[in-house]
Formats: sequence, C-alpha cells, structure tokens
Amino acid sequence: MSQSQSTADAWHRPMVARLSSEEHRTATALELFFDLCFVTAVAQASGAFEHELAEGRIGHGVLGYATVFFAIWWAWMNFTWFASAYDTDDVPYRLLTLVQIAGALVLAAGVSQAVEHEDFTVITWGYVVMRLAMVTQWLRAAHSDPERRRSCMRYAAGILIVQIGWVARLAAPDDWGLPLFGVLVVAELAVPVWAESTANTTWHPHHIAERYGLFTLIVLGETITAATVAVRTALDDEAAIGDIATLVVGGVLTVFALWWLYFAQNAPSRLTGLRSALLWGYGHYFVFASAAAVGAGLALNVAHTTGHGHLSDRAAAAAFTVPVAVFVTLVWLLHHRASEIRTRTDLVHPVAVLAVLASTFTPVPVLVTGILAAALVAATLVVAARGRSSVRPGRT
Repeated sequence: MSQSQSTADAWHRPMVARLSSEEHRTATALELFFDLCFVTAVAQASGAFEHELAEGRIGHGVLGYATVFFAIWWAWMNFTWFASAYDTDDVPYRLLTLVQIAGALVLAAGVSQAVEHEDFTVITWGYVVMRLAMVTQWLRAAHSDPERRRSCMRYAAGILIVQIGWVARLAAPDDWGLPLFGVLVVAELAVPVWAESTANTTWHPHHIAERYGLFTLIVLGETITAATVAVRTALDDEAAIGDIATLVVGGVLTVFALWWLYFAQNAPSRLTGLRSALLWGYGHYFVFASAAAVGAGLALNVAHTTGHGHLSDRAAAAAFTVPVAVFVTLVWLLHHRASEIRTRTDLVHPVAVLAVLASTFTPVPVLVTGILAAALVAATLVVAARGRSSVRPGRT
C-alpha cells in the first residue's frame, strides 16, 4: 500500500463492525484520553458533593450528586460501548470523539452550579453536545453496516429524541424538574434495550471489561488525590495530626482494598450476552458513583476532624462508610450469578458490608472501615485458596 493510500484510509474508513472475537483488543490512546478528560467532571461532582454534605445539606447534596453523576456516567458508557463495536480510528471518528470531550469539559464546568444551586443549564448543554456527537457516530455506523443498520438508526433516533427532551426540560417550571428528569433517565436507559432488540452490536467482552476497569482505576485515583489535598490542608492544625493519621491509614487501606476486590474477578466471563451486558453496564453507575463518593467522604472526615463543616460525628462517618458499603455490595453482585449466591462463602461479603455500616458508630470509623476492607480481601483470598485445594488433580 502506498503512503497516499494509507493517508486516504486514515482520513475516512468504512465504519464496519469489529469482531467481538478479535484477539488482543485493548483500549486505544484516544479512549484513555477520553477517560482522563471525563475524570475532570467526576472530580467536580465529588467536590460539590463534599461541599453540600459539609454544609449539612445532606438530602440536597445526595440528590444533586446522583443526578449529575448520571450525566457523566451515561455519556461515558455510551461512547465506550459504541467504540467497542465501531472504533475505526479515522479522522471523522477522532474529531467526533474530541467534540464529546469538549462537551465533557463544558459539563464539568456546570457541575457545581447543578449540585449546589440546581442550575442545570450549563451541564445540560455540555451533555447534549456529547450526545449529538454520538448521534452522528451512529448514523455513520448505519451507513456502513447494513446488517445492523436498523439497530444503529434506532440508537440515533432514540438519542436525538431524548436530547430534545433534555433541552425542553430547561424551560419547564421548577416543580417539574425532578419528575421530568426521572422520565428522561428511563428514556435514556431504554434506548439501548430498544435498539439492540433488532440486532446486537458487536461489542468486545475483554475490551469492555478493560475499559470499565480503567475508569474504576481513574476514579479511585481521584479519591486518593482528593484525600491528599484535604490532608495537606488539615496538617496546618497540629492539634489534629493524630486524628488525621488514623484517617490517612484507614483511607489508604480502604482504597487499596476496593481496588483489590474489583480486579480480583474475571469480568469478561460474566459478559456473555445482552442481558448480562446491560446488568453490568447499568450496575456500574453505582460502582463509579460510590467510588467517587468515597473520596468525598474521606475529605469530608478530614475537614470534620479539624472543626470544619456542620455535620455530626455520625453523619460525617456515614459519608465514608455508606459509599464503601455500596461499592463492595455492587462489585460482589456484579461478579456473581444469582445461582452462585447460595453458599456459606458467599456470606463473607454481606457480613463485611454490615460490619462496615456498623463501623459508623465507632470512635474511628474510617480506620475501622479500612481494617474491615483489608480483612475482607484476606478472607476472599483464603476462600479462593480453599476452593483450589478442594479440586483434586485430574478432576474437573
């Protein structure tokens, strides 16, 4: 192939479906760049959530965080699954992806206003920019992939209609804001189910598992960053250094354990069909949101230790222990089939979750949570070792 032909191919390639059995399929540099830009929005959401909790506006903060994180997660997830099936890496594909990144940055700029003041104007327009870029991507796929054209057109039409709804919501009375949000969320979630019912797109199980794992890493890394900033600020208060030390130890143990628990499973083996893929993809809303909330809860407890904020000791503790419990619960459920949750060994995770929630009422809840999370990792290793030793050589 001549250099001119290679350049022409790079400019515009047919957007044909990639094989789901393709070997050595890994995340691309563009996908990694996409994730890093999206984590800016995650950091903004986590910081705004922490601010609302510190001011004692717990219900308002939780609701605002949940709504904002949906926009972040859903836009990220839709690109991820599309790219798994139709990543051509040509110039139009790259440019449309960069448009989505620009939309993510606009969304990030509007996060604080949305969480703290219920002003969703900026975040809505950033979200719509990302989603309209996806409409264009799906139309390209429909043009190049006759076998799945109907499915691609359903994606494009469904996404476009829902975006009209998001823009119209900005003009609706304030009292309609939350009910309309719920309706539009259901509509967004229904689009993939409707579109995939005609012909399944060829997403790659190993690629999807890797992409989710990478984003989990980034979110957990953001948790460490947020906690580091909080600790650095709190160290100016020498009287609280001892208490801060317990928070640091407990926080680090917790994040290390959450990483270990997430990556201790064989995720691709669970992605065996559309139903499992939907459960996996949708369930990760709570995994990602709780992971980011752990960082907000840790930073909040550091601030609380130094006398900042308006929360009680128990409320501050719950801001950390509850998201840890949610993360552990969802990771456990996502990596087990219903038929497998029946043995005594499967009780390890529920017992650990209850213990983490109970640690809310201890004098040092963050440290206790870290110890319990580390103990859960140790228990899973012991259970796995016993399971291997119980299988005799030659027996399947």
